[in-house]
Amino acid sequence: MKVVGLVSGGKDSCYAMMKCIEYGHEIVALANLMPLDDSVDELDSFMYQTVGHQIVTAYAKCTGLPLFRRRIRGSSRHQNLSYRITQGDEVEDLHILLAEVKRQIPSVTAVCSGAIASDYQRLRVESICTRLGLVSLAYLWKQDQSLLLQDMITNGIIAIFVKVAAMGLDPAKHLGKELAFMQPQMHRLKELYGCNVCGEGGEYETLTLDCPLFKIARIVLDDFQVILHSSDPIAPPGVLHPVSFHLENKTVSTSISCSNGTGDAWLDGMYSVNEVQGDYVPKHEKKCQSQDLTSTYDVVPELKLQISRTRRHDAFSIGCGIDNSHKTSKGLQEDLVGALKKIESQLINDGLGWLNVLYIHLYVADMNEFALANETYVSFITEEKCSLGVPSRSTIELPLMQVSLGRAYVEVLVANDQSKRVLHVQSISCWAPSCIGPYSQATLHKEVLYMAGQLGLDPPTMMLCGGGPTAETEQALENSEAVAESFNCSIASSAILFVIYCSASTTCSERSEIQGKHEAFLEQRRSLESDHVSELVKPVVLYVLSPNLPKSALVEIKPVLYIPEDNSNEIECDKQDLSILMIPNYWDFDISLSHDSCSQKYVVNGKICAVTLSIDTELAAKICSESLDTEQGPLIAKCFGTEKHLKRIARLCIYLLDKTLLENGFSWEDIMSLRFYFPTSLCVPAGMLFHIFTGAFNEFAKMSKRIGVMNNKEPIFNLIPVLGSGRSAASMDDLITCELFASKH
Repeated sequence: MKVVGLVSGGKDSCYAMMKCIEYGHEIVALANLMPLDDSVDELDSFMYQTVGHQIVTAYAKCTGLPLFRRRIRGSSRHQNLSYRITQGDEVEDLHILLAEVKRQIPSVTAVCSGAIASDYQRLRVESICTRLGLVSLAYLWKQDQSLLLQDMITNGIIAIFVKVAAMGLDPAKHLGKELAFMQPQMHRLKELYGCNVCGEGGEYETLTLDCPLFKIARIVLDDFQVILHSSDPIAPPGVLHPVSFHLENKTVSTSISCSNGTGDAWLDGMYSVNEVQGDYVPKHEKKCQSQDLTSTYDVVPELKLQISRTRRHDAFSIGCGIDNSHKTSKGLQEDLVGALKKIESQLINDGLGWLNVLYIHLYVADMNEFALANETYVSFITEEKCSLGVPSRSTIELPLMQVSLGRAYVEVLVANDQSKRVLHVQSISCWAPSCIGPYSQATLHKEVLYMAGQLGLDPPTMMLCGGGPTAETEQALENSEAVAESFNCSIASSAILFVIYCSASTTCSERSEIQGKHEAFLEQRRSLESDHVSELVKPVVLYVLSPNLPKSALVEIKPVLYIPEDNSNEIECDKQDLSILMIPNYWDFDISLSHDSCSQKYVVNGKICAVTLSIDTELAAKICSESLDTEQGPLIAKCFGTEKHLKRIARLCIYLLDKTLLENGFSWEDIMSLRFYFPTSLCVPAGMLFHIFTGAFNEFAKMSKRIGVMNNKEPIFNLIPVLGSGRSAASMDDLITCELFASKH
C-alpha cells in the first residue's frame, strides 16, 4: 500500500514507518500537526506531540518526501474514549490534513502512526481513516516496550529527549540526551517506579535526528534552551526548545529506500513542504458501510422465517433463518436482509437495538458470497448504531441449502443492559488480526468474554500463515491469546469453551493434528502459568466440520472465557451428591447408560454452566433399541434418520441437559444459548428436525412444569446443520451435538 506517515518528530512515528517498509508498504508522504504559534513548544493536547515542531520541517529534506503540515486550531473537546465527529475538536484538524493529502496524492490508501498503548489516540486515527476510506497501520501497537526500545536503537533511530515529566528524570540533566544513552536509566525507573520505558505514560518525548528513513541528510542540533514548566522538586517537567540546527548531507548508498523499488520517483517531492490551510472538508467521504438496505427492504413477505429465542429477559439469544422448504429463497442478500430485519424488529419490540448485541454468528451457504454478505451485514450493524461498541462476530459456511434453510442464518446474543466492554482494533499491527469494519475482536459482559472467531492470520500482513492446518491452528491460538492478554487473562487458564471449526478440505489425519496442536498449546501455556497444571479445570471443546471458512482458512477457533471480577477461583467441576437429589426421568431412560462419557461441562458455582453432549451412533443405538418392540436391537442404528428414532434421540438430549442443569443448580430459565448441531448425512430437512425437537420440548414442558410450552412461542433452541461435529476432531460423527450455555448473572 502507498502510505502517508503521521510524524510528530518522535521516535515512535519514525520507527512505525520503518516497520511499514519492512512489511512491503511504500511511504509516499509525511503529515504533521503543529501549534498555531511557532514560538509555542507544547500544546495542551491529548493527541499530538508538538515539542520540537520547529525541526520537523527539515524532515522533507532529510527523507526526500513531501511533508504536509497543518496548524492545530481545535482543542480536546470530545474526551470520551471513542470519538464522534465534534466541530472544533483537534481531531478534525487531522481529518482536514489527511483529506488534503489524499486529494493531492489519490494513490494513498493507508495511514501509519506510532501508537503503542494509547487507545485514545488509536481510536481517533481509526475514526479518521474510516471517514476517508483509508487503512490504519499501527505496527508498534501492543508491543513489549522494552523490546521495542531496544529494536529502535538497534535499527538506527537516533533520537534525543525533548521533554521529561517523571520521577527520576531531570530536565537539566536529561534533555538533549540520546535515546541509547537514556535506555539504562529508563529501565531503572521502570524497576523503581513502574515507568514506561517507551514513555507511553507521558514520562518523556523524543525528537528523531537521524534514522534509516533519512536518505538525504541527518539533523544536527547546534543549540537549545531548557524550559522548566514548574519547580516540582520530585518530578520537574521541562522541555527542550531548539535554537539552531543544521543538516549534514548523506550518501544515498548508506540508507534504505523509502520507495520500495519505484526508482527515483521520490525525488519529485524533495524539499516539498505544504501547509494545509482553511477548514476544507471533502464533500464525498468514503463510507465503510454500503447503501442502507434497511429501508430498501421494509417488508419481505415472500420469505418464511424461522425464529428462535431463549427465555431469559436480561440476556438471551435470537436466531433467524429462512424456511426454504417451499424454495422461497431468492438469493443470499434477500435471505440475509430478511433475517436481519426480523431480528432488528424483535430488538425494537423489546426496547433494544443493535447496541445491545454482544455477539453475532453469521452463517452463509456459500463462502464465495462472503463479500456480498458482509456488504449486507454492515448496512444494518454500524458503529453509529452501536455506541457501546460493535458486537464481536464469527462467520462460517454451513450446508444450509441441503436442509432447506436458505442461504443465510443469523444468531445474536443480546443483553438488555449497557455494561459491555468491547475491544475493537481496526489498525493493522503486529498484535492480532485487525477488524476493519463494524465487528470487534472481543466483547466482555458480566465476567464472560466472547471472542470473535480467529483464523490463522499473520497480523502484520493479514495473510494466512503457511505451513498447513497445524501452523494455522497455532497462529489462531496465538491471536486468541493476544486478545485475551488485552483483558489480563489467558486462553489456557480462563477458557470456558472452544468451538473449533475445521474446513472440509482438511483430511482426517490433519484434523487429528489440529486437535493435538490445540491441546499441546494449552498445556504448554498452563505449565507456564501454574505449578499445578492438573488442578486447572479444562474447558469444554467442540469440533465442527464446515464446508468452507473465510479466506479459505483450514481452521477457525472461537473461544469463550471466564474473567472473574474479584479474581477468585469459584470453578466447580465435581458433581453434587445425587443421593439427595432426585433427577426426574420422564421417558424412562436406562440411567445406567453412560452419561459422563457423552458430556463435557464447565461450571462456575452459581454463575455459569457450559455443557456439550455428543450423541454418537453407539449411544443412539442403545437408546433406540430400548424403544423397540422387536428384537432387532442395535441393527436399527443404521436408520437413525427415521422420525421415530429422532424423537427418541431428542428426548435423550433434553433428559441429559435437564439432568446436568439440576445437578449444578441451574434452570432452563438460565439458558442464554442452546444449539443442536446435526449432520447433513442424516438426510433430514431442518423443518422435520425442528418439529421433532419442538414436540419433545413440549412433552417435557407438560410433564416437568419447569419450562413453558413452545406451541405459541419461539423455540429456545437453534438447529445448526454441519458436515460433522463432536468432541474429537478425528471423528466428528455425532448424530446430534448439543451446546448449552447458561448463566445466573
